[in-house]
Amino acid sequence: MASDRFNWRRFLKNIAVIAIPVALQNLLTSTASMVDTMMISRLGETSVGAVGLCSQYALLMVAGYWGFVGGGMLFISQYWGASDEEGICRSYGLMLTCIMTVAAVFGGVAVFKPDLIMRLYTDKPHIRAIGIQYLRIVGFAYPLQLYSICASTLLRATEKVRIPLYASVASVFTNIFMNWVLIYGNLGSKAYGVRGAAMATVCAAAVNAIVVLVGSLAIRYPYLFRIKAHFTWAKDKVKEFFFKCFPIIMNEVFLGIGNMVVNVVLGRQSESAIAAIAVFRTLEGLIIGFFAGFSNASSVLVGKEVGAGNLDDAYEKAKRIIPLCMLTIVFTGVLINVFKANIIHAMGLSGTSFDIASYIITVFTIIAVIRMGNWCMNDTYRSSGDAVTGTVLELVFMYIMVIPAVTIAGLRLKVSMYVLFPLVYCDEIVRWIIMVVHLFSGRWVRPVTEQGRAKLADFRRRHGIRRPGYQR
Repeated sequence: MASDRFNWRRFLKNIAVIAIPVALQNLLTSTASMVDTMMISRLGETSVGAVGLCSQYALLMVAGYWGFVGGGMLFISQYWGASDEEGICRSYGLMLTCIMTVAAVFGGVAVFKPDLIMRLYTDKPHIRAIGIQYLRIVGFAYPLQLYSICASTLLRATEKVRIPLYASVASVFTNIFMNWVLIYGNLGSKAYGVRGAAMATVCAAAVNAIVVLVGSLAIRYPYLFRIKAHFTWAKDKVKEFFFKCFPIIMNEVFLGIGNMVVNVVLGRQSESAIAAIAVFRTLEGLIIGFFAGFSNASSVLVGKEVGAGNLDDAYEKAKRIIPLCMLTIVFTGVLINVFKANIIHAMGLSGTSFDIASYIITVFTIIAVIRMGNWCMNDTYRSSGDAVTGTVLELVFMYIMVIPAVTIAGLRLKVSMYVLFPLVYCDEIVRWIIMVVHLFSGRWVRPVTEQGRAKLADFRRRHGIRRPGYQR
């Protein structure tokens, strides 16, 4: 498709239909995290830092399940484009089984072995003690949260994005209200402190799952409740699912381990730095929230076209959605920097911790433009069938650049946070250059549907793709 014939109006409308609800959903979630931090900040910087470290364990859990989410999105979006209902249900069932297994493992460790987790993330006993109280309760939220994520992935991949948004609205308001009741002891409740924040998270997770289920029933959504179809698996289809998922799973697992090493180093900095990082992680969610809308839109729109056999349309859409994503992150970063001082103060930081938080937020908003561009390209490649390229690049540069730089600088040289923090993202620009070259090569177009595969040879011939590289 020639670029001068590209229908920008329809393209932007299709992006908005998917991206705006997803961005709003993530914005609500990030806002709830900010409110959480503000409420907990009244308990002191130590409590803020402890809960912030607990959130790093939750991020490790993300590494455990996100590979299955990526694989599920790949198959469901392409089967959606091909109108293959059996493929959609089967892919959801496989994704659900894998994700709930991860939820059971991480939830069990949080509930029964929270001391093991906190010893890993910090060497400060008083921070560990607070984190243990929080994890013992919040672990019950993990299965509920992961079920909602799995169901929401199915809904989004089939362009039903409003129900996850409504569920997030209900969840956020539940979380804020229950925080107010349980942290401080309002409406006759006992004041539970950080344990109250964990209880509120469990309540919010339950509400999220309930709204997703009730909302899907209300619109008679055809895929979420076809239980038999979810677990009717042919051996060759299961093999294909895991073959495509395996690189994504390895990416997320080893990336999660790498990030854990980075967080262990950060968790051994000063208490002021730990509190500053906790606040930063909350604001980071705002940027990721806006980005996630574009990433989901790209995954669904591009993956759908690949599955339907419209390979040129997929190629042209991908080349345009990545720059739009990066421009959106620029805008978001500017807004955050304008209001960051007020936000940091509202979260209870002052003095040294305020200065560190202000610095790392400024650095991240600059780096995030490239970082989120990389992320969006990787998600686009995955939904189109290329689960390897982004994985290899991310892991190689994480382990040869980021981990050595952060570990040596933080533990051996003991540099300040002002030097240490930028090293966490020292690989982004190099990966971005390679990813952009791959984007324009078109080699990432690798359908899993018969409609897509039938058009692949012609697509490669017209675009001069002689060496497609890795492919199933």
